[in-house]
Amino acid sequence: MMTPSQIQDQIVQEFEALNDWDVRYKHIIQLGKNLPDFPDSARLEENLIKGCQSQVWMTAELKEDGRVCFQADSDAMIVRGLVSLLLRLYSGQPPETILATVPEFFERIEMGKHLSMQRSNGLHAMIKQMKFYALAFQMKQRG
Repeated sequence: MMTPSQIQDQIVQEFEALNDWDVRYKHIIQLGKNLPDFPDSARLEENLIKGCQSQVWMTAELKEDGRVCFQADSDAMIVRGLVSLLLRLYSGQPPETILATVPEFFERIEMGKHLSMQRSNGLHAMIKQMKFYALAFQMKQRG
């Protein structure tokens, strides 16, 4: 299994290979299209992330091996792509790794310069929610 640092390096290399932001946006949209299906039964008010302009649903489950498995979806294609990148980084990691990992690849690929303020706020809300789940699972593990 790759470490979060290796995953972030891989994402950065992927984006550096794309020469301009039009191509990068298309790549982000494609990543969103490849997201696994999100169950309709989980499209509930309590799974909506507050602070996102578009609708983003997220669930998390602590597996028996101590790793957190996230599922998420959005009604906006760019946001689905951003969700996909966050799932790639955090899903399958133990809670303490999620809490310790800053998604600095967004800065390294200069994503912030290319997102609207609302999208940027939504991105931070998604990260915050993932860390909140990780913290809750960590506390549950410690009893």
